[in-house]
Amino acid sequence: MLLLASGCFWCTEAVFSALDGVLEVHSGYAGGFVKNPCYREVCNGTTGHAECVKVIYDPKKISLEVLLSAFFSTHDPTTLNRQGYDVGTQYRSALFYTSEDQKKIMQNFIADLTEKQVFSAPIVTELLPYNTFYEAEPEHHRYYERNPDMRYCEVIIAPKLAHLKAAFSDYLKS
Repeated sequence: MLLLASGCFWCTEAVFSALDGVLEVHSGYAGGFVKNPCYREVCNGTTGHAECVKVIYDPKKISLEVLLSAFFSTHDPTTLNRQGYDVGTQYRSALFYTSEDQKKIMQNFIADLTEKQVFSAPIVTELLPYNTFYEAEPEHHRYYERNPDMRYCEVIIAPKLAHLKAAFSDYLKS
């Protein structure tokens, strides 16, 4: 299981749902202090939660490293509390680790990106222990799949998927 935040969960869900070896993607909230938050509360930025996705994957088909590569290549991990027009702590970049081994892999991955100067600014992705994941309301699940013609989906999500298709063609579902 991988829990990550990279801005709007509609975008993140669409990206990870396209990868072969990913069995399930659930949109939700994590990293805050309010129990059972709702979308409106999280959007207000007062719960401490980030919009995130829980990714259930088969490590025999896709590695954590490939998932981390997709994560870092489909959002800007150098902008604090912001992804494009989405601004606030709920849109921060974060990885929630479930074990010390997973934490170490994530730390090493970020260190490698930093050493190779993949980004022109420092990576601000938070690395946090997994605590509680709250599932988002049903209307947020499979949002892009159900609303591909919505303007936000066309302008923000479709280009991320185009990038994913170009950069991760060997890892896409058929």
